[in-house]
Amino acid sequence: MTTTAPPAAPGTAPGTASAGTASRAASSPTTADLLDRFSELFARIRAGAAERDRTRTLPRAEITALAEAGFGRLRLPVEHGGLGADLPQTFAVLTELAAADSNLAQIWRGHLAFVEDVLTARSPEFRARWLPRLASGAVVGNAWTEPGEGARGIASTTVSAAESGGARVNGTKFYTTGSIFADYADTTVTAPDGTQSIALVPLRQGGVTLTDDWDGFGQRTTGTGTAVFADAEVPAEDVYPFAERFTYQTALYQVVLLAAQAGIARAALRDASALVRDRTRSYSHGNAERAAEDPQLLEVVGHLAAAAQTAEVLTADAAQALQRIHEAENGDPTVRDRLGEAAELASARAQVVVSQLVPAAATRLFDALGASAVREGAALDRHWRNARTVASHNPWVYKARIAGEHAVHGHVRTDTTWSVGVASR
Repeated sequence: MTTTAPPAAPGTAPGTASAGTASRAASSPTTADLLDRFSELFARIRAGAAERDRTRTLPRAEITALAEAGFGRLRLPVEHGGLGADLPQTFAVLTELAAADSNLAQIWRGHLAFVEDVLTARSPEFRARWLPRLASGAVVGNAWTEPGEGARGIASTTVSAAESGGARVNGTKFYTTGSIFADYADTTVTAPDGTQSIALVPLRQGGVTLTDDWDGFGQRTTGTGTAVFADAEVPAEDVYPFAERFTYQTALYQVVLLAAQAGIARAALRDASALVRDRTRSYSHGNAERAAEDPQLLEVVGHLAAAAQTAEVLTADAAQALQRIHEAENGDPTVRDRLGEAAELASARAQVVVSQLVPAAATRLFDALGASAVREGAALDRHWRNARTVASHNPWVYKARIAGEHAVHGHVRTDTTWSVGVASR
């Protein structure tokens, strides 16, 4: 969904610091400015969130509006047509979007990761090719996970040379969050020599079929369905080894989920607070004539407020860790690896807490309300369904083990590129 944006300057070769670091020196927007830029759009998105969830209506118009407003250019340097946000600012804005509709925040997960790949790329040609595309409003989705009994860490989807001089991609993916709304899919493939690679597949072509067949009980409108590539064409220069990806990608993917959870917690607090404040009915065995004055109900809302604050603080802390590794990505490998481990730990520890805290809070909100709160028209169940679904993406029990391993042994496992599938025998 390419849109009109400020013209992008030609790509420049990165030095020891990333392009994102350089942009901070050129222009440093405040978080308040960034939030203000999107406030009206977020309000409109929030107004339709419950109905979209109820009817499983994909937010196509909302994603287009976000792209046109520059959401996909948050991280791009100002001199390349972007808004110049650092990672903590980006995740603050993403959390605000999640508070409006957590589905939309998760939809941008693949895009945010690919932007990071461009910002830290060592190839000036790659940067020069993709920065203008992103600046013009191109949206990138995700196509990594495969259905069935495929081998763990090895893509069954293949890429091969085409007679035209480009390449062709063949295979099936699931959990393709964001791709049904996007212009390109960041796709994991296996090259003829067995190399695990990335192919940036243009999606508006006959060789690509995208289906909204995600049937989860939560995050219903993320478009997390099936993508089928049948001789899908991709320029040869847009296929590159997976090993060249930025090193902190796993941590970044997890912090996107943290931001989604933090937004859900804030939305649950917002709805519970409003309903308690406005409720005129009260129980004869309660503590006050109005719900808003009942100390037991206020205690419940207070727990929601504490949960929301905790989730936001942990998300912001993990985003700070990501910023530090981002700035070191193309520098001293020893420093990079140390900061990368710190980012992994920050995201893992946060998910251990947040993955349990937010679903519990989304359930507890009903303790402050009456039976009318469980009616479908109230749509309050979506907060728990969404939180539980986000928490199921990567089991938090493994994150707890990683955190414990570091606490006891002083290190984490070296393999931080996670995958799912059948173990090789």
